[in-house]
Amino acid sequence: MDTNNESPSAAHGAVAHWADETAAKIIREKGEKEQYTCASGITPSGTVHIGNFREIISVDLVVRSLRDLGKKVRFIYSWDDYDVFRKVPKNMPKQEELEKFLRFPITMVPDPWDRDTSYARHHEVDVETMLPEVGIRPEYLYQAERYRASRYAEGIRKALEHRDTLKTILDKFRDEDHKIQGEWWPVSVFCDHCNRDDTDIDGWDGDWGLSYHCNSCGHSDTVDIRKAAGVKLGWRIDWPMRWEHEQVDFEPAGKDHHSQGGSFDTARHVSKEVYNWEAPVTFRYDFIGTKGIPGKMSSSSGVVVDLKDVLRVYTPELTRYLFAGTRPNTEFTISFDLDVIKIYEDYDRLERIAWKAEEAKDEAAYRKARRIYELSQVDWNPKGPSVPPLMPYQIPFRHLCNLIQIADGNIDQAISSLTSSDNGPKPEQLPGLKARAERAKYWAENCAPEEFRFRLRAPGEQATLSDAEAGAIQDLRDKVIAGIAQYADDKSCAEAIYKVAEDHSLDGKALFRAAYQALIGKDQGPRLANFLRSINRERLLGILEKY
Repeated sequence: MDTNNESPSAAHGAVAHWADETAAKIIREKGEKEQYTCASGITPSGTVHIGNFREIISVDLVVRSLRDLGKKVRFIYSWDDYDVFRKVPKNMPKQEELEKFLRFPITMVPDPWDRDTSYARHHEVDVETMLPEVGIRPEYLYQAERYRASRYAEGIRKALEHRDTLKTILDKFRDEDHKIQGEWWPVSVFCDHCNRDDTDIDGWDGDWGLSYHCNSCGHSDTVDIRKAAGVKLGWRIDWPMRWEHEQVDFEPAGKDHHSQGGSFDTARHVSKEVYNWEAPVTFRYDFIGTKGIPGKMSSSSGVVVDLKDVLRVYTPELTRYLFAGTRPNTEFTISFDLDVIKIYEDYDRLERIAWKAEEAKDEAAYRKARRIYELSQVDWNPKGPSVPPLMPYQIPFRHLCNLIQIADGNIDQAISSLTSSDNGPKPEQLPGLKARAERAKYWAENCAPEEFRFRLRAPGEQATLSDAEAGAIQDLRDKVIAGIAQYADDKSCAEAIYKVAEDHSLDGKALFRAAYQALIGKDQGPRLANFLRSINRERLLGILEKY
């Protein structure tokens, strides 16, 4: 095996990954800079689902590509926790209690689990604790803190000064029925007394004074924008204002924001015409579906699959691979059904090609596989190889699931059956193998279809078989299983099994059915030869002793 550890930049070659193409575009359009800023963000209105994660990891992959080119990069992730709490998602506890805080800033809604300082912080913590598991470590910006500290006072005042320009820009992308009517302000205010955003602006003094009244509690006030905690820009203005404030060079957006005349088009004009900042380089990322989990992903409805759910089935490297191996503008499905087995097989083949343990069809295919594999790794070093020092131990996911079920769910026992063989894993490969085994156990027990699951019978627990079937099982026990160590591979063992069927004038399928009934109480099961060779000989003999 060639354990070639060439540098990431060398692996780029002539075949560019989409993240490398984007990195090159950023440098080309923004010019050489001392530091590039790449941004992502979301409102923590509910569970942050795996569709939201696509933006985070897409930015991370571009950040890695820029750093591979020797560039200094600031990766910021904004929590828009000063947005309005508009709806209680269905998967939240204490629904009636949360409804009392509708129209509050999300950061002022209490945590219904009583774990964190607020509802917003609860969802932020859930994400922040999981992202390092897949190698993502951005700098977090909390917009509630920044607005309350009046960091954006200048940006708010500029929006007020350009109120007419902003109205023209917004109306440019609206049909006649949806153009702004009457007096319009680019800001809203959370009431100082009741905390709701049910307020109207009464006027602006042309300097720092902004007057408002609250429709919910009747409070009115004139506040100083430089000190007020509750003044906030509307999001189509807030977004481009922050591009200029943070000097953002790259930020992707979902297909809904990237539709013609959508929010990104609006923000691009606002950024240039009001804040004198060229919009960041961007691309559109598409939606993600799920298979094997019912319901459409939506933070507001509460039917969601989040990163933690995905990491129960896929290792961190596999999770990164799902995104690194797919262009962002391509819709794809994350599967939790039998397709999981194929996805693991696809990744294992990519890994073998990347390590030159399997030959690629040509040099371009090798370099493509190598780059996707590099970007799929969690532990990343921009100054050296971004792959492990030793190729991970490979075991097919299907076979690993079978071994764990044979071991009655005991992962250590299943792994010990591998370490005892001459071709077993080395000590440094065991952590990766155990991580895969944990996913195999979870998937087999919680996601796999019923026909995939099995439990070995206890000794003395007999199946109801015909006399002919029972006789064949006796010979299978005495002539094949008793000397199973003599079979060097599945093929020779399978030939011996078919010989037993022939000796008893049974169709091979009939013997297989009888064997599965005797062993697991089902008509079908894993490939029989491999199955028998994977189970402890004494245990097999004990199960079949009474036939």
